Amino acid sequence: MTPAFADADANSLPFHVVPSDGLDGFLAGAGAAHAGWLKATGFEAALGEVRLLPGAEGLAGAVAGFGTDKARARMRFGLAKAVAGLPGGCWHLEGALTVAQATEAALAWLLSGYRFERYRPGRKAPDLPRLKAPAGVDAARVQAMAEGEFLTRDLINTPAQDMGPDELEAAALALAARFGAEARVIRGDDLLAQNFPMIHAVGRASPRAPRLIDLRWGSAGPRLTLVGKGVCFDTGGLNIKPSTGMGLMKKDMGGAATVLGLAQMIMALDLPLRLRVLVPAVENVIAGNAQKPKDILTSRKGLTVEVNDTDAEGRLVLGDALAYAGDEPTDVLISMATLTGAARVAVGPDLAPYWAEEGGLAQALEAGAVAGFDPVWRMPFHAPYEPVIEPGIADLDNAPGFGFAGSITAALFLRRFADHPRYLHFDIYGHTPTDAPARPKGGVGQGARAILNALPQMLGL
Repeated sequence: MTPAFADADANSLPFHVVPSDGLDGFLAGAGAAHAGWLKATGFEAALGEVRLLPGAEGLAGAVAGFGTDKARARMRFGLAKAVAGLPGGCWHLEGALTVAQATEAALAWLLSGYRFERYRPGRKAPDLPRLKAPAGVDAARVQAMAEGEFLTRDLINTPAQDMGPDELEAAALALAARFGAEARVIRGDDLLAQNFPMIHAVGRASPRAPRLIDLRWGSAGPRLTLVGKGVCFDTGGLNIKPSTGMGLMKKDMGGAATVLGLAQMIMALDLPLRLRVLVPAVENVIAGNAQKPKDILTSRKGLTVEVNDTDAEGRLVLGDALAYAGDEPTDVLISMATLTGAARVAVGPDLAPYWAEEGGLAQALEAGAVAGFDPVWRMPFHAPYEPVIEPGIADLDNAPGFGFAGSITAALFLRRFADHPRYLHFDIYGHTPTDAPARPKGGVGQGARAILNALPQMLGL
């Protein structure tokens, strides 16, 4: 599925966007028939409310409520509710929208067209309404953001039977081939031979071999390195999860899916930078050779790690990948992972919490989040918690029994391996628990659009 704007020269119907406080003015100029129809049907221009306008030979267009400032603050992409009430065909926006508002409306329109139909092949595809790119909107950027998001959603939504390490590798290689990127994969016991002991330890119990995917694109410009957690399914290992905790674990590769979606956005826009994407792809399952609680691993960086919980495996595979990233210079290093339940307790499923070493990166990211309609929330690298992740028997503890600040101690753990002054870490959820405008229940990207829109300031592009 590829989201796209309608052809600029196609015949189209008007989609009038009317804020609540502008309804009277709109009705005054709408003509008696349309004004009477809207009044008779109780139209109040609430956010996402829609009415089709009748014409002499069918539809004459539609009117959508844009609500109040407060309503828009309470609901991202609220206009997408109106899009869901439109028939197929071609439409164009009309109304006094700012460029930012028109951009959000256009992105919401494209995102609302997402469908995951892989396992319902006989289902008839709906005739979705298509939008002409609004004037003043960077249509290429909006389309790239939507396409990257669709890739992320497809990867997360695919069950583990069809999205294991092999399939995640295939998706990364297909993306590399599409944009002329280079890709290298280290698999199975070669991980040990090339000094990735923690990636190997987490994934060795699965018959689907663990691996590290290394994708590179671009030959000039500043360097950006993205590292995404690719745990394709997480049983918890020998510290097995209860069934309630295992039900969504196909999404535990959401960090990998998000960095691949972001990489697609970057490459599609041909940004002037050198991109590297690292994905440790594993399954955390149970077998006789699975890692055991209290095992001590010697990481690629040389730090020893006591495994106090085999269900805290994401930070292990990321640790080796972050250390590998540090073998080469980079201007910004970013990790993304569905890492801790503590992050969800802290900010819920809609916000993407992040940790930043440098204040300038945080400022750029906050601005990028607004521009990308992609909310984030800064969390602290709180140094007084550092002793919590030091067990005494080894350098680090992957699951300290502190009982507090689990997302912060996980971020501090990863920082030991990143060892970079311009390091960003995201602890995302990667899932929409209930249907929301432009975000159906299921896999979702978080943080990617914020990063994309922050890159000019982060990297001086």
